[in-house]
Amino acid sequence: MNTELLMKEETNAPLQVLRPDGTLVSSEGMPEITDNQLKELMRKMVYTRVWDQRAISLNRQGRLGFYAPVAGQEATMVGSQSALDKEDFILPSYRDIPQIVWHGLPLYQAFLYSRGHQHGGQIPEGVNVLMPQIIIGAQIIQCAGVAMGFKLKQEKQVAVTYIGDGGTSQGDFYEGLNYAGAYKLPAIFIIQNNRYAISVPVEKQTAAKTLAHKAVAVGIPGIQVDGMDILAVYRAVQEAKRRAANGEGPTLIEALTYRFGPHTMAGDDPTRYRTHEELGEWEQKDPLIRFRKFLESKNLWSEQEENAVIEQTKQDIADAIKKTDETPKVRIPDMIDSMFEHLPPHLEEQKAEFLKREGK
Repeated sequence: MNTELLMKEETNAPLQVLRPDGTLVSSEGMPEITDNQLKELMRKMVYTRVWDQRAISLNRQGRLGFYAPVAGQEATMVGSQSALDKEDFILPSYRDIPQIVWHGLPLYQAFLYSRGHQHGGQIPEGVNVLMPQIIIGAQIIQCAGVAMGFKLKQEKQVAVTYIGDGGTSQGDFYEGLNYAGAYKLPAIFIIQNNRYAISVPVEKQTAAKTLAHKAVAVGIPGIQVDGMDILAVYRAVQEAKRRAANGEGPTLIEALTYRFGPHTMAGDDPTRYRTHEELGEWEQKDPLIRFRKFLESKNLWSEQEENAVIEQTKQDIADAIKKTDETPKVRIPDMIDSMFEHLPPHLEEQKAEFLKREGK
């Protein structure tokens, strides 16, 4: 990994490739990426933004269960996932549904997961993801474990996980990073610093100058990037992956981002803990606007192309919701069957009792 991308002095700005107006900071800062890949990044971000808007509406209609909005964080989510290979393994937190869908999980299963349906978590063969972790910080330790498996098998795969700024205060965060650092595991830990752990500002979470500084304690590289700049995120993850695959160990990436909406749709009101002025300032850094300007300056994107993506997204969501609605409801006997390969006697008895109640 480029030494300039490792832990920066606190006086330096986060890694940035594109300014908020869509112009390049420096041509030397561009990651290794083709024009078609640039267009695909934009397609994924537009798709994710429309999907997020629709998911919020579906939640309000009672057609989805738990949902954590992602608008504003698309650059961090799409940029990081797009820098990976299909063989790499993603361990998400509860907001990271876009990454695992772009990594291969069918969209309708993501909707089933939101509804609490068992099939939502039955990951298809060849899709290298776990389902979202609700326990704050647990995915960090799991990521270290998956990465250790890759190292023991001498495989070139990388394990990648995500956590919010508040989650970095959990003990699991430090334990997982320390373990990964001690064994030089092929892991990438991405902090999505959206400034609020629900309602607690990051300044009250820690006295550290940056969350990337937490890498110093466990002896691994840490980097802070502009999380509203998809090319900065892509470059940081691309180079962290190279380090991991080459046996140089893990990297901690702090992406400075912002969620435009509430923490979740479960009653959070962000107007109670942040100002309208602050939201307005971050909306000026909208990752879609920034990247759209950049692509338009290179004649790689048009309004017609974007509208086509929007219409395709709406159709995909309609199809996925239809398939979700048509999926048979979860039966308790089926849930019991999924617990063990061979059921112990007490569960056999419980299953028989439920089947009896169903008249079977």
